Amino acid sequence: MNCRRHGSKPTIALWMLVAVADIALVVAATGLLTALLTVLVLAVVAGGFIAVRSLRRPQSEPVEAVVRRRA
Repeated sequence: MNCRRHGSKPTIALWMLVAVADIALVVAATGLLTALLTVLVLAVVAGGFIAVRSLRRPQSEPVEAVVRRRA
């Protein structure tokens, strides 16, 4: 087990199964509506973060193409 590389496909698949089980437990404990509202709030926050980050990025100026003649 110590010789296995990190990030191999079986390892990623196992962690994906763990994540799905965690989500199922949260939905079972809190209810479907609460879980959906939580996902919706997280999506809105992530979208706002991406929008602010893209608006704060400075706009690059177009670069002139250099045309060279063949010899």
